[in-house]
Amino acid sequence: MNVRRRSSAAALAAIAVIGAATAPAVAADPSPSSSPSTTAPSGLYGSTDPQYDGVWRQSLALLAQDTAGVIPSSTAVKWLTDQQCANGAFAPFRADPAKACDAKTPVDTNNTAAAVQALWAVGGHGDVIEEALGWLKSVQNEDGGWGYVPGTPSDANSTSVVIGALTATETDPAKVVKDGKSPYDALLTFALPCAKDKGAGAFAFQPDKDGKLLPNADATAAGVLGTLGEGLVAEAGKKTGAASCADADQPDRERAAANAAAYLTDTLAKDGHLVSALGGSADQPDYGNTADAVVALAAQGGADKAAEPLAWLKKNAAKWAGESGPAAYAQLIFAAHATGTDPRDFGGTDLVAKLNATGPAPQGTTAKDTATASDDDKTKDEKKDDDSPFGVWWFVGVCLLFGVGIGFLLSNRNKKQQP
Repeated sequence: MNVRRRSSAAALAAIAVIGAATAPAVAADPSPSSSPSTTAPSGLYGSTDPQYDGVWRQSLALLAQDTAGVIPSSTAVKWLTDQQCANGAFAPFRADPAKACDAKTPVDTNNTAAAVQALWAVGGHGDVIEEALGWLKSVQNEDGGWGYVPGTPSDANSTSVVIGALTATETDPAKVVKDGKSPYDALLTFALPCAKDKGAGAFAFQPDKDGKLLPNADATAAGVLGTLGEGLVAEAGKKTGAASCADADQPDRERAAANAAAYLTDTLAKDGHLVSALGGSADQPDYGNTADAVVALAAQGGADKAAEPLAWLKKNAAKWAGESGPAAYAQLIFAAHATGTDPRDFGGTDLVAKLNATGPAPQGTTAKDTATASDDDKTKDEKKDDDSPFGVWWFVGVCLLFGVGIGFLLSNRNKKQQP
């Protein structure tokens, strides 16, 4: 889903305390706490303090495992479901899940939407998903979008990650409306016109204090996926020509995504990666946002569009992921998946094995394989046509259908259940 998603722990703490959208939303991997947790909760992936990113990193880890054909640990899945509040929402971390949530529990849209995507992927938790979706719909803003904290102004990142949760569960975002406005309507308000001298085609996180839209690469990557109706996991879209920005009388989602992809392409052209400056330090490579950009570019215009930043990640991102933990490995797995790259040989690194080693041992593997070389030239629709509607997950899905009593099977995406 995520200015941005790489908010510092301090910024996230400020959001939780004062309930104001004064920092970017967390739609991809928030920076882990600098001090490791001395007693990491059983079932949780990663060893750093989970106070600000426990649910986020757990959700991404489970989603990445499923994407790579790994059956996650039941203990890990239970850890995530236990984090849910009675109203359906998720906070970044609840140290004592047995204690009921109250008005001071810092629930948010990003962690809730990520948990929905992960639990939908692993299957068997329709009631949890249904309650989470119900909560997300209940806190939708009048403009059709979402802020990080309920009641705060909508932003591109939060709106996009919630769109991902809706589409992952086969809920049409266009039909989730508030005062006649859908999430897509809200998202398009953050798109900059092509006529703008700087940042043409980009997405802003949200308007600044003067109401101006300022280009932001991370919000742009999130905006591409959101306007396309994609979640954290996306496949390569139909190949397109050279990226360019073009205004239209009534910009639609497809045009906005193409314009934003053109902005990302131009921004990545210099170094092959995005940059960030934290705490007044000099610009430095932003690995997580570069991985997000790879997914966005591949989803909008095919894997070839993301070739340069993908190559840079393969060469440089292993150390970053090792230092950052499970969410970072997950982001790289998503980038590999979107481009038809083997995540078990990502620049010589087995991302799946590295991710698995950060938490409870998985139950095993499925018949799902990562994309082969012959898949690289296929569009999403062509790959969908190749999928068989039967197999091990069809049988598991039938069992879940009878056991839970809700949902239906999505054979082409190996999804097992819908609330």
